[in-house]
Amino acid sequence: MNKKEYQELVKELSPKEPKLRNAIVAFLIGGSIGFIGEAIILFLMKSFGLSRVDSYAWLAFILILFASFMTAIGKFDNWVTKAKCGLIIPTTGFAHSVQSAALDYKKDGLVTGIGANVFKLAGSVILFGIVSAFFLILIKVALYG
Repeated sequence: MNKKEYQELVKELSPKEPKLRNAIVAFLIGGSIGFIGEAIILFLMKSFGLSRVDSYAWLAFILILFASFMTAIGKFDNWVTKAKCGLIIPTTGFAHSVQSAALDYKKDGLVTGIGANVFKLAGSVILFGIVSAFFLILIKVALYG
């Protein structure tokens, strides 16, 4: 059996991923997170008299804290297998990636373990976010002064 035949056999025997179902689940979960987030924002505004901007900051803090806690107790990965990208893409996914890297390398110590590896998964997101923001600011300044 050559390499091409082997790859065809693997493709044939591999389970097919239900892409439409996964997309619908991700849409519903992501939408639910957005709905719950908006409810939290309204609660913060009504109960504590915060402005909408301040409520956004508190919501981000709450989502990050929740995702980090669920990662620490080992529940987040179970949810991701069910919720797909609806749970990974928002702020919760970013917090999970940082928290899981910290947990994976904590045995190696504070500096060489956690410090050196905490942004292993999230580092590329941060890097490309900063680079994109830099170029967008250059474009804005060039076009609008």
